Amino acid sequence: MATIFSKIAAGEIPSYKVAEDDRFFAFLDINPMVEGHTLVIPRKEVDYIFDLDDETYRGLTAFAKKVAEAIKRAIPCKRVGVAVLGMEVPHAHIHLVPLQKESDMDFRADKKQLTPERFKEIASAIAAEFKN
Repeated sequence: MATIFSKIAAGEIPSYKVAEDDRFFAFLDINPMVEGHTLVIPRKEVDYIFDLDDETYRGLTAFAKKVAEAIKRAIPCKRVGVAVLGMEVPHAHIHLVPLQKESDMDFRADKKQLTPERFKEIASAIAAEFKN
């Protein structure tokens, strides 16, 4: 059975895509900590990031770096934080979070409520900065 992330990458579930290639997919977190909070996944469905084969793991981190660079250009921030928790969805993924301060990356904090229009604006801004 495919995970929700596999269905998102396959286009079966709508998302706010920011970048993709044949192996990886990046989209806005629907429950963001801050504007621009992005999830990066391998298209290959593997539960735990450290269970990925070495080539996929290296590819995922390199792809995430390119996405982070696009986020930094599109969203005013001091840094782009990186987190790998992997507890909520059984599909390896990396959280990329634009940061002004460390407390911007608090998974326990209330999530931002954004309109579909704002999600689209943010996704478009990041996608425009992504260089494949």
